[in-house]
Amino acid sequence: MDNKSVSLAKVAVFCGSNFGFSDEYAQAARRLGAEIAARGLTLVYGGTHKGLMGIMADTVLQAGGRAVGIINQRLYDRGHLHPGLSAHEIVVDMRARKARMADLADAFIALPGGLGTFEELFEAATLTQLGDHSKACGALNVRGFYEPMRAMLDHAVQEGFLKPQHRDMIVIDADPGGLLDGLAAWTAPTVTKWLGDPEPAA
Repeated sequence: MDNKSVSLAKVAVFCGSNFGFSDEYAQAARRLGAEIAARGLTLVYGGTHKGLMGIMADTVLQAGGRAVGIINQRLYDRGHLHPGLSAHEIVVDMRARKARMADLADAFIALPGGLGTFEELFEAATLTQLGDHSKACGALNVRGFYEPMRAMLDHAVQEGFLKPQHRDMIVIDADPGGLLDGLAAWTAPTVTKWLGDPEPAA
């Protein structure tokens, strides 16, 4: 991986198809959607009208921005496709959905969510760690939602399973504008994944 900063045009956002118990989560989805639209970025997301996903897409579209949905066939058949998207694609399954979102996006953001959100964020980060792509990953830390993840990553470093550079490559910020700024300024780590291996020459 090189250490050049990324150029953001399309941002993939992973987030819950539920709303969460606090209205702060919906407010954060609206703020992020508004910030994406204001910066002229394209939102790439899972394509549904459900939960935080729908709120964020609605906000982007209402602000005149562009929202592209990638939805799998099963959810499309259930009527979960957002009806007002700028564009959408229907793919065969969740694996194809993630792969297509990764192809389209320049960077990734996770809002609060459940198992799917966590899995999507860590897959994107793992592909960056391994050098399969060189794309920034971030988490919008609403209500301290991602503090347990930060602690888990610290623990993985302390126990010898993760390098500090790979822990630090996930940008975590509570402010949508600050998070997008951090992703735009991000540079890929140049260390190898494996502890004890010699590092590549600069």
